[in-house]
Amino acid sequence: MLTSKTKYALRAMIDLARAAATRPGQPVVIGDIAERQSIPPRFLEAILLELRGNALVTSQRGKAGGYQLAKPASAISFADVIRAIEGPLAPTPCTSLTAYKRCADCLDEGECALRKTLQKVRDASAAILEKATLASALRGAMR
Repeated sequence: MLTSKTKYALRAMIDLARAAATRPGQPVVIGDIAERQSIPPRFLEAILLELRGNALVTSQRGKAGGYQLAKPASAISFADVIRAIEGPLAPTPCTSLTAYKRCADCLDEGECALRKTLQKVRDASAAILEKATLASALRGAMR
């Protein structure tokens, strides 16, 4: 399951995508996102700092400051946001493509029925989450 932190991150990113579509080049203040998305402002601030550290958003200080997407909404997938907040999409370390680690309790990785099934889960989930972009989510929400 996604954590509240990840759901908030996705909602904030979709909010920023909407702002980019309606007011290009204008940063959005945390308070506005927090209010629209019902996210505690301090928690949102920590989330946006993490997303900035993963090059998904940029920030500007000052009176006209705030946050913006670091790249077009069509170039940011749900998978990008989830990885930035949660880490790998894989349900187990041994099924991760980006952070592979052998499970400590595994007797025979080559014959592990659990691993084979969870690799299929990872592949299917990753395919869906990589295809779902902030732009596609916005289009779906506007219908």
